[in-house]
Amino acid sequence: MLSTHLAEVYGVEPRALVQAVKRNVERFPEDFMFQLDEREFAILKSQIVISSWGGFRRARPYAFTQEGVAMLSDVLSSPRAIQANIAIMRAFVRLREMLAAHKGLARRLDALEKRYDSQFKTVFDAIRELTAPPKEPPRKIGFRP
Repeated sequence: MLSTHLAEVYGVEPRALVQAVKRNVERFPEDFMFQLDEREFAILKSQIVISSWGGFRRARPYAFTQEGVAMLSDVLSSPRAIQANIAIMRAFVRLREMLAAHKGLARRLDALEKRYDSQFKTVFDAIRELTAPPKEPPRKIGFRP
């Protein structure tokens, strides 16, 4: 998650969050947090046509991994920060569970497909299509009525 989004969740200014992290930099190794490089920041800015960040930002945001988000609860120890961290950690756990379940289903389908070969190819193709992530509809060009 980006520092700007985490600051909103924790109810602090982005600069206050970054300042707290810099004061405790030893708690945030590079696998917990990193700062976007110039290329990544340029891509991010190009995707945000109308800035929800309140205008142009000179500082590149930081990105936090699940472990970095967990460490933030020690650095930002307000009651809101603790509650926000609990909610975020639960979301990460749920996401992992969903991904693991999907991978398990894919493995079972592969095993069944190998066992029954071409007899049920159409059935397996249909199941794969149903379990595939939804395709995003093409973006409409122009103004909405």
